[in-house]
Order: sequence, then C-alpha cells, then structure tokens
Amino acid sequence: MADPEPDHPTPSEANPLADDCRRCPALVECRTRISWSVGPTDASLVVVGEAPGAGDPTRERWQGGNHSGMAYTAAASGRKVRSLVRDVGYAGDAYYTNAVKCFPCDGEGSNREPTAEERANCRPYLVSEVESVAPDCILATGKHATQSLFAVGGRSLDGFLDSVLEPAHVDGLAPPVVPLVHPSYQEVWIPRLGYDYAGYVAALGETLAEL
Repeated sequence: MADPEPDHPTPSEANPLADDCRRCPALVECRTRISWSVGPTDASLVVVGEAPGAGDPTRERWQGGNHSGMAYTAAASGRKVRSLVRDVGYAGDAYYTNAVKCFPCDGEGSNREPTAEERANCRPYLVSEVESVAPDCILATGKHATQSLFAVGGRSLDGFLDSVLEPAHVDGLAPPVVPLVHPSYQEVWIPRLGYDYAGYVAALGETLAEL
C-alpha cells in the first residue's frame, strides 16, 4: 500500500494565472481562495482535477485548494493523487491543476458539479496551462475532469470506466489525455477494474512509458 503522506507543496510552488478572476459570480461567492496550479512549469505530467472541494481550514496541512490556494492539497484526494504520481515515478515532475479553479458550493457547504458555463469560463486557463507546460501527458482524475478535457475538442465521453488508462487524443490539446479513477474513490474502483493498487500503478507506468 502506498505511503499516505506524500510531500506537501509550498506556496512558492504555486502558479497563479491572474491576480483575481470574477468570471463566475456564484463561484466568487463560494470560494475562500482561487485554487491555482502548483508544480514545475516544465513538468512531464499535467494532472487535472475537476474543481477544489470545500476543504478543511482547521487542518495544519492538507486543507484543500479552497484554503491553500494550491490544487490537489486536500486531505483525501490531494494526498492520494500525489502518492499515485510519486509511486509511478513522477514525484517532482508533475503540474497539478483543476478544470475549474474555484470551489463550487451547493449552498450547504458541500460540493456541487460546476455548471457548463463555469467550465467554459475556466477552460481558457486550462488550455493555456497545457500549452505553456507542454507535458508528455495529461492525467485526468475522474469522470468530470475527463469530460472537461474532452470538451476542449468537442469530444464526448461514453463509458468512463472503459476509458481508464486508455490514452485519448483530443483536438486542441497536443499531449494525450489518460483518464484515471478519481483518487477519492480509487479503493472502490481500482478492484472493479481488475487491479490491486500495485497493479494499477504498474499499468499506469506501462501506459506512460508507451506514449
């Protein structure tokens, strides 16, 4: 089993794309901070989530992007996806971001799915990031992140689980997109795909090596 405590990024590793953004009024009302990307801007991998969660400001670390201002720094999903990337051999060589940079609240403190308009408003940031970093591969963590990336090229997603670990070429994105199960639910979905954790890491490593 992977070590559950990977390295936590520092604010110096964050990559704010703007001083502020107010394209989505509902998200401006929801968010505590914009969850900008974090990681080297010449990384081999760009890791994309859908949007930051509510997070937990009472934690010393792993508060989540809504509070840290850095993508994939939540206690559950952040630690798990960073452990996966480390275990496949890309520690320190991955750029983490979200398709939507602000926490989409449901009015009761929990997450809702970002709207199509919110995804579209944030998409130029995501495309710009991919173009700037120019990675070898984009890892899409979960169905919604995969749908957001496919939408760049007007591509639909049919049967998410069938797409996991299968490289996809998307118009408008130079690197291939490799969908992964969402880290928060990997204990459920990895066995259903026929892997244990070590086998899943090995399969992802083989996929990346073949690109």
